[in-house]
Amino acid sequence: MVNFCKKLLPRQQEALPLQPVVLTRDQHGISRKQISENALKVLYRLHKSGFEAYLVGGGVRDLLLGRQPKDFDIATSATPDQVKQLFSNCRLVGRRFRLAHILFGRDVIEVATFRGHHHEVNTNKNLSDQSSEGMLLRDNVYGTIEEDAERRDFTVNALYYNIADFSVVGFANGLADLEARRLVLIGDPETRYREDPVRMIRAVRFAAKLGLTISPETEAPITTLAPLLRDIPPARLFEETLKLLLAGQGLATYRLLQHYDLFAPLFPEAAEVMGQGSDYYNQFIELALANTDQRLAEGLRVTPAFLYAALLWGPVETRTQQFMHEGGLNFYDASRLANDEVLSRQVKSVAIPRRFSTVVRDIWQLQDRLTKRSGKRPLRLLEHPKFRAGYDFLLLRAKLDPELEELAQWWTDFQEANPVERQPQSRRAPNPRARARDDDAPKSRRRPRRRPRKKKEA
Repeated sequence: MVNFCKKLLPRQQEALPLQPVVLTRDQHGISRKQISENALKVLYRLHKSGFEAYLVGGGVRDLLLGRQPKDFDIATSATPDQVKQLFSNCRLVGRRFRLAHILFGRDVIEVATFRGHHHEVNTNKNLSDQSSEGMLLRDNVYGTIEEDAERRDFTVNALYYNIADFSVVGFANGLADLEARRLVLIGDPETRYREDPVRMIRAVRFAAKLGLTISPETEAPITTLAPLLRDIPPARLFEETLKLLLAGQGLATYRLLQHYDLFAPLFPEAAEVMGQGSDYYNQFIELALANTDQRLAEGLRVTPAFLYAALLWGPVETRTQQFMHEGGLNFYDASRLANDEVLSRQVKSVAIPRRFSTVVRDIWQLQDRLTKRSGKRPLRLLEHPKFRAGYDFLLLRAKLDPELEELAQWWTDFQEANPVERQPQSRRAPNPRARARDDDAPKSRRRPRRRPRKKKEA
């Protein structure tokens, strides 16, 4: 990032928290060529219609850091209804925060009206509402750009690119904090976390993703307030965990979640198992996250189901053993019961959709099926739609469990063998779960087929 803060920002401007700092067109490196064509269309139409229009937040932040933004969000003085009148391809979404989505095929440009101070409005529950814990349940109060900046979470997100003159406007020392790679929450941290506890895991995500250091005052209340995440709807936390762990910095993010006691409210079953003294499952999760980060860096496909299977593997194995020893169940029944129980408890914290939980079950169940290698079973398993995910899961387990190395290597060799070699290989394969067979025992003979009787001639 260009070292613009020290050169361009007078010290008297930095001293006032919400005083805007403006970088003119020639004082920053953002070009309209870096902004998506659809986002520019929305900005131009809002501006030509007499409304203020800014590219805002993460898009501006990432462009200043020399990164390509994933999304382009827009803030405007137009209300959601006014935005809808301007765009026929617009739909209004959200109850907690009323937003306008401008649809260009699969590309969605999110447009938000400047937010104001909810405490300065009357008690109309359709505009603003808070829970007894201070969490915002509804926040559709509109205001000015200065009020909108104050309502944003972190100073590095209080950045606006003005389409009117192509300047960048920063509030709350956001430009200076971005230059210093410092993450600072706007306002009183405890109050802001109580308003929206998800801000705590957003702090961790930004720190890991952008290489920022969380300021002491911003991190101080996190450990104490971490249990507030249990009040967040599980469906919302599912979306947040995807952003946390599937953005390419999953391992670093996971370690920060553990450091600030934020992992347990998200994955209580896994946290309970890891709290029993053994570090095995923690190592396994770190291994899975490192593997996922590497695949993302190489541009390879990843599925959230694989990661959730790894995160919950500890509870599944633990509960399976408990059902076998305490309930007297066989392995098959115990493992199926453990799968159901762990997933049913997990969805109360993070709602894993069925399209992913089904794959999670397949990966777990394949771990037992992969041990059975006799006869035609290996050939049939290769045709299983989730075989590759189950095999990759086995490879991760084998890195921590020497007893699984032979099994993992056998499946690797079996896949690499040509079809002719696979037949005798599968016949020779041992079945570790099969009972020992006595080779001297007499083999049962097949009963000969009885010939039909001839009908007697009359």
